[in-house]
Amino acid sequence: MIVLGIESTAHTFGVSIIDYDKKKVLSNIIKGFTTKSGGMIPAKVADHHVENCDSVISQAITKAKIKESNIELISFSQGPGIGHSLRIGAFAARTLSIKYDIPLIGVNHCIAHLEIGRALTKATDPVLLYVSGANTQVIAYDGGKYRVFGETLDIGVGNFLDSFARFVGLGFPGGPKIYELSLKSKNYIELPYTVKGMDVSFGGLLTHLKKLYKSEKYKLEDLCYSLQETVFAMLLEVSERALAHTDKKELILGGGVACNLRLQEMSDKMCKDRDAKCFVLENRYNLDNAAMIALLGAMMYKEGRIRQNIKDTEIHPYERTDDVNVTWRK
Repeated sequence: MIVLGIESTAHTFGVSIIDYDKKKVLSNIIKGFTTKSGGMIPAKVADHHVENCDSVISQAITKAKIKESNIELISFSQGPGIGHSLRIGAFAARTLSIKYDIPLIGVNHCIAHLEIGRALTKATDPVLLYVSGANTQVIAYDGGKYRVFGETLDIGVGNFLDSFARFVGLGFPGGPKIYELSLKSKNYIELPYTVKGMDVSFGGLLTHLKKLYKSEKYKLEDLCYSLQETVFAMLLEVSERALAHTDKKELILGGGVACNLRLQEMSDKMCKDRDAKCFVLENRYNLDNAAMIALLGAMMYKEGRIRQNIKDTEIHPYERTDDVNVTWRK
């Protein structure tokens, strides 16, 4: 089954074509919005997606060495995400579906991160530490749904990193630049550590870091090192508690922040300490990508989800992970 997936939840516009039956990614083209300073303005991101939409679709089809007539299903990110961005991907998916009379199905972006993790690793029933720009959740399968066992109470960890990076003039995306600066320091500065039950909070920490930076008493690399150590410890505390609560023995990292090597190192150590396994995907599948969208769409379609009518393909910017009935997992 040849599936074309479209990803457009935030700053990435991506198109991937997979052969679901052979479990093979034929193409996975990504075009991301970036800035040298400032952050991500939704209207400008939408313009970026419109400008790159046609070329990314063409590149994906060319690289996959197929024709439009070979495509048997189109899958797209229906939510959650930035409305401006989601609309461009949904419009492109509808257009292709109507033009070539191909079945269309919308999927949940967060769940797609977990399913590609299961598909590309040896994990069978993992806890997912999902860390991206807008989303920070600890997710696991239970009772027919992917349940959220812990999450951020305010901003996502990726947005937290980007906000601090923007404040100090590092541009967007800021996470990789903060990581590079953190490597220049081992000087830990004590910072607010906010874990409330199974949830975390980053808003107060961000305000505190801005004050420390403005005071000019601390080196930027020391602040970057300290914020990573603090935030990742918070995330892994709630992840470890989720492993204990669910009695699961596998942890998968997913989302753009999962590319951070320090988070990977800390996650692996935590899992080894409790006799669990830690799985990390290649960066191209941690980042927002259309291969995971195509994969989840195929899983849902094979299970029996019928072709969506165009009127049912409206975007769901605020859809939660636990809103979705997971009927394709037995």
